[in-house]
Formats: sequence, structure tokens, C-alpha cells
Amino acid sequence: MAKEDAMIPTSQPPRPSSAPEKAAPVGAIDSHIHILAGPEEAALSHTRGENPAEGLDMDGFIARYRQQMDSLRIARAVIVHSILYGADNSVTLEAIRRLGSNAARGVGLVKDGAAETELDALAEAHIKAIRLNFVHGGVLSWDGVQALAPALADRNMHIQMLLNTDEHIVDLADDIRALPVPLVIDHIGWPDLAKGADDPGFQTLCTLMAEGHVYVKLSGLYRLASAPYEATDDFVAALVRANPERCLWGSDYPYIMLNGAKMPDAADLLNALHRVVTNADMRRRIMVETPEQLYGFDPVT
Repeated sequence: MAKEDAMIPTSQPPRPSSAPEKAAPVGAIDSHIHILAGPEEAALSHTRGENPAEGLDMDGFIARYRQQMDSLRIARAVIVHSILYGADNSVTLEAIRRLGSNAARGVGLVKDGAAETELDALAEAHIKAIRLNFVHGGVLSWDGVQALAPALADRNMHIQMLLNTDEHIVDLADDIRALPVPLVIDHIGWPDLAKGADDPGFQTLCTLMAEGHVYVKLSGLYRLASAPYEATDDFVAALVRANPERCLWGSDYPYIMLNGAKMPDAADLLNALHRVVTNADMRRRIMVETPEQLYGFDPVT
């Protein structure tokens, strides 16, 4: 191992999930997970900020996720390609294959100027979106993804983005409105909780939702607050009020790049959704119907 690699921190292994207070609705989709691989299975990016947890290969990460699915009664998942592997989507494509195309879809990562043949191959392999990371950086820029947007639209793909609402979204709002594809925002927009839900950036996100320009994942709460995540309730409630048909739920398994946050129990994350969204039909919309439509899953009958 190179000296610089030896200095890279290593992820914690994901903890087993306990049973939530209320199970997810039948056919529920976890719209944000990562599946990682062992050191002999895939090459890591030289610019990564972390190594995967030791002692787990891809089958191990999948087995632990299946346990979480069983505990929460999750039926299907959207695998978001991890920046740990750069723009080589092989790990995510193999994870989709192992989970099965009826149970998994993917979000990939490409570089600026990606060729249409690359997008064709990803679309064929059940990749439904391309991700842009404004928080940790990466290989795709905002200018680059805007240039790719028409080609994504031709393939019924969309854009997924991680940003901080209080820093980025006001400046990007007009560009977002002009996109020819939907934009999915991760982790409730990663707001600054101290600024409150009335912060202009967070309110801009709510406005974009109400206008139908963006979806938002009700995920990543453990990165913003401590369990049981009540400090995020006002933010989640505001997003659901803005447009419940543009909300998705995700666990963010296996909780990499914690940066000081505490490893969550996925049951607490689902409990947090149930605490704020008390209407069963609305929970079904968020966890089943909207992600089915957005990611092209077969409807549950």
C-alpha cells in the first residue's frame, strides 16, 4: 500500500438494523443506498476521501443490506454510485446485477463531456440518473451536467445532485428551472439546521419543488442531527407540504464518510419519516409510487 493510501481513513462497517415502530408500505423503495466492494474486487479512486469498511466484499455489503431490507420491509432499492470508485461504474452495475433488475436501479457518475455511447450503455444497464456532488467535489461539473442534460432527456434519465441549500441553490435556481430533465436533490438539501427552515436557500428548494422542477430525497438526517432526528422534522415537513409527490425516502446505507456523524440505526430513519408523515397514503406515495415512476420500476399490484 502506498504511503498516501495508508493515511486515508476507513469506513465503519454498517450496523444491523433493528425493527422500526412501523414497517414500510408494501413494495417500498429505498431510493438512496451505496453498495461497495472488497479490495480485490474493484479499484478505488486515487482521489477518494475514505476506504470501504474492512472485512466486507460486495456479497458482504449486499447481505448486510438485505438484513436491513428485511427489518424495514423494503422491497427495492436505488444504488447510487459511490465517489470512492470515481467514474468507473462497474461496482454499481455489478451490484444491480446481483440484486436483480426487478429489485434495483442505479444512479451513475460520469465525467464532463461523457460520450453518448457511455450514456447508452449505462441506460441499458438500468442506470436512471447521473449524479453531481457539490459538497465533496467530483468529476462532473454543473456546466458539464447542463451540457449533458439533453442527452439524458433522450434516454429518460435525470440528474441527481448533492448540495447545500444555504450556499448553492439560490444562485442555481434559474438554471434548474431551465433543465430539460428532472433534478433530484439529496439529503433534504443538506441545509444548515441552525438557520431554520425559513432560510432563503431552503425556501428556494421548497419553491422549486412546488413548481415541479425538483424531487428531494428525505434522507441523510443522521448527517445533520442526532437520533431520533427531531431537529430535522420542520425541514422534512416543509418539503412534504411543498409537494408530497416530489418526495422520496432513502436510508443512505452503508453510511460512509460520516465526518463525525454517528452511525445510524436505519429503523430510526424510517421512524423519523413516520413521525412527520402520518398519512399512510402519503407515505405510500413517497416510498412506493413516486420512486416507481421516477426510476422505472414495475408497479406493485
